[in-house]
Amino acid sequence: MNDLFDLSGKTAVITGGNRGLGKQMSLALASAGANVVVIARNVKEDVLAEIRNEGVKALGINFDLRSFDEYDELIDRIIREMGDIDILVNNAGVQKRHKSVDFPKEDWDFVLDINSNSVFFLCQKIGRKMIDQGSGKIINIASLLSFQGGLTVPAYAASKGAVMQFTKSLANEWANLRVNVNCIAPGYMQTDMNTALIEDEVRSRQILERIPAGRWGSGEDMRGAVIFLASKASDYIHGYTIAVDGGWLGR
Repeated sequence: MNDLFDLSGKTAVITGGNRGLGKQMSLALASAGANVVVIARNVKEDVLAEIRNEGVKALGINFDLRSFDEYDELIDRIIREMGDIDILVNNAGVQKRHKSVDFPKEDWDFVLDINSNSVFFLCQKIGRKMIDQGSGKIINIASLLSFQGGLTVPAYAASKGAVMQFTKSLANEWANLRVNVNCIAPGYMQTDMNTALIEDEVRSRQILERIPAGRWGSGEDMRGAVIFLASKASDYIHGYTIAVDGGWLGR
């Protein structure tokens, strides 16, 4: 592998890393040589086995990202078992759909806690470790709704808008400390989160007609972007959001 994209010996932590887009990014990082820590509510042993098949180490940790008071313990465990944390991918995300006039506070808080608050505080705590070690790559998963408002998903739009904006803030503070903080914004992907859209014949057709690439995205489409932002190839990229959207935003 070209040294620019070689992650051999690095440790990558990825939230929500055992299904959908997260699973593919976990496998991509492993294929580039990184040892992978998967954080999820229910880690799947078969996914850890797939990661290990790439010849790297894999650690799975069952964890509720709303347990903010337990983040220090979580990070200490990772460092104790895997060594320094070189790459952080904040991928875990949830969705709740309601008309804005009816959006329940409970659902609003749940979406913001997982999609935004957990991302910031993991960046903060792991970022501090990266600053101390003099290097690190943080990749936050944004969304097309970091740019657009969507329909019946105000909490999701708010959370993903926040992620893109505080990614820039962190980059402004940490770029000269050799910690890169960037985003990937997936487009319309064939994932469980989009099942309702995919099964809506009219809405699915409308979406597909707007995508210049002529197809919905898949987890495999995230692999190159995450390796790039995790590797030396992106050393001079800070605070940027790469849209992996089949050309949607340019339409």
